[in-house]
Amino acid sequence: MKAGIVRPLDGSAGAGEAAPEPPEAPIVGSLPPDDPLVTCLVFLCRYHGRPRSAQVLLSGLPISGRRLTPELFVRAAERAGLVARAVRRRLERIHPWTLPAVLLLDDGDAAVLVERRPDGSCLVIPGSGGGGETLVPAAELAARYGGYALLARPEHRFAATGGAERDVPRPRAWFWGTLMENWWTYIQVGLASIVINCFALANSLFTMNVYDRVLPNNAVETGVALAIGAASVFLFDFLLRNLRAWFIDFVGRRADVILACRIFDQVLDMKIAYRPASAGSFAAIVREFETVRDFFTSATLSTFVDLPFAFLFVGVIALISPPIGLLLLGVVLVVLLWGAVIQIPIARATSRNQKQGEHKHGILIESLTGLETLKMVGAEGRMRRIWEELVGNTAALGQKSRLYSNLGVHFVQMAQQMTMVGTVLAGIFLVGEGRLSAGGLIACVILSGRATGPMAQVAQLAMRFHQARSSLRALDRIMRLPVERPPGAQLLNRPHLSGALAFEGVSFVYPASSSEVLRDVSFKIAAGEKVGIVGRIGSGKSTIAKLAGGLYEPGKGSVRLDGTDVRQIEPSDVRANVGFVPQELFLFRGTIRENIAIAAPAASDLDVVAVAEAVGLHDFVAQHPAGYDLQVGERGDGLSGGQRQAVALARALLKGPNLLILDEPTSSMDTRSEEQIVASLGRLLQDRTILLITHRLSLLKLVDRLIVLDRGRIVADGPREEVLARLSSGRIATG
Repeated sequence: MKAGIVRPLDGSAGAGEAAPEPPEAPIVGSLPPDDPLVTCLVFLCRYHGRPRSAQVLLSGLPISGRRLTPELFVRAAERAGLVARAVRRRLERIHPWTLPAVLLLDDGDAAVLVERRPDGSCLVIPGSGGGGETLVPAAELAARYGGYALLARPEHRFAATGGAERDVPRPRAWFWGTLMENWWTYIQVGLASIVINCFALANSLFTMNVYDRVLPNNAVETGVALAIGAASVFLFDFLLRNLRAWFIDFVGRRADVILACRIFDQVLDMKIAYRPASAGSFAAIVREFETVRDFFTSATLSTFVDLPFAFLFVGVIALISPPIGLLLLGVVLVVLLWGAVIQIPIARATSRNQKQGEHKHGILIESLTGLETLKMVGAEGRMRRIWEELVGNTAALGQKSRLYSNLGVHFVQMAQQMTMVGTVLAGIFLVGEGRLSAGGLIACVILSGRATGPMAQVAQLAMRFHQARSSLRALDRIMRLPVERPPGAQLLNRPHLSGALAFEGVSFVYPASSSEVLRDVSFKIAAGEKVGIVGRIGSGKSTIAKLAGGLYEPGKGSVRLDGTDVRQIEPSDVRANVGFVPQELFLFRGTIRENIAIAAPAASDLDVVAVAEAVGLHDFVAQHPAGYDLQVGERGDGLSGGQRQAVALARALLKGPNLLILDEPTSSMDTRSEEQIVASLGRLLQDRTILLITHRLSLLKLVDRLIVLDRGRIVADGPREEVLARLSSGRIATG
């Protein structure tokens, strides 16, 4: 794939000339253009009336190997509102109602089967080669067919009153819906639990029959037969318990992968405006998914499944001895009542403890991130004080949670012991009256332990239950945050934007603030125009850059790209056509090459070197032994400030954007590097739109027009030299 900035960009639009045609934008972060599955998916989207560009379909997918896999095909189809699945089916078994279908061929190719005709030929669209509809003999197609097909159909939505489409949100559907996808497995777990608990009766019934029938009559053969039967039951019980555990672990593994991916997708897709203020606290909430997963998809689940069977054992005891059955029923009800009461303080303490833990994790991440600053300003004492207070509060709340949990556990244990004593005591009187046999008494004692056993286990898990419930609530709040592309939204596909930008009456307030950063800002930038924005600190310059890049939405007014409100355009199309170098840079752990090509892994080494040379980075890299494999460290700490800015510039240029937004792009560079940047950008971006935010006069050589901001308002807008002259003479009122 050729990155757009590397291609020759000769010529620029003069006055009165039409804006230049935007160059072909690359598929950022995706695949080479000849990927057959991508071609097939784009056709299916058009066929079903939901056209999507390859850029939109592939944006953000975890693609490796530069090829779309069948699994990622299904996820990409969901972005277009298609329900897709992979099936193993012979060619003649693919029903006409399911056409068109994507066929996976033996040689790694793919094709869309559009129609099977009566004469035995098949109408197909090849996934590679760029051909159109082709008639292929069925035998020839079957010879290449690999046996797997991808079926896709539109996801139908019902219109609400007024004709508008509406998705009805279901509480926590992201979690419970995923678990319920394995409903048949859970039914099998339930059936296994029923059989296992029925098998649990074997021990008590065997003992009762031995004492009541075998021993009095010296029926050795009967005893041996009963022993063989009991041993067989115990063997099947062993097998079923292991099978149930395997089912639970299997479901847990599947749910773990799906849910973890959905949570991370939500984190990446949510709107920046709704991002929590503390990254550490946010990360702690996401980490709590492990607590939820371990509770709902582990052996813990079998404990709760066994709980209702306590009443089964009480019923069997009542059949043997109604008085003892009533005694056991009373104990079970008292234990359940006590458990319900003790859950209230446990839930309260657990919730408070979790919030303190999130705050503590936030302080830890903040301290690690700003460790150099803490040491330089000598603020370690303040952070230690905050940390120690949080640790103390967390420990106290944890102790309180464990205290209430232990009260519940110890009460159930006491109830178990008293139940056994009460059962034996009642049995003494009943045996003496002839209303109960000795074997029946022993059976009642064994079954009473089985009846109260699950309650003791549940009491031990009470604190974990509330931790999981509290974590699920926190995760649910994250999953409800608005995302950039809501499910079912029909956004516009604009894969090629010329770079024209317009602000129309834009006002903006940051979520954590109450004061307006921008007030009724309006301006237009034609495609290919070079515009600079200057102003005092806090005047709203960087905010304009973020709004133009689609990171935030204006509170009032609209931001338009090529005449279309940016909120109506697919976010991936905006990012593909807009290059953004923010004032606060962030590099990811990895090599220099990986950071430059992070959004375009299909870019060639020649493309990477070309943009590195353009920003003056190649000279430094060429002199280092590691070259482009040099590790930049966490957040780019292994590089200087100027080198980080050069990497960020190269990263933005590699996409070949038609609108390049630069926010103080050379603030950490020396004069020589800055001059090289100015010369390179002036040469390479002749027909591209530039929005430059800077305080440096040397950078203003790149622009022809200057906008002056003050306190969120435009106070000057005109040709560069004219505005600079007015600023130097004091004819523009600022401050």
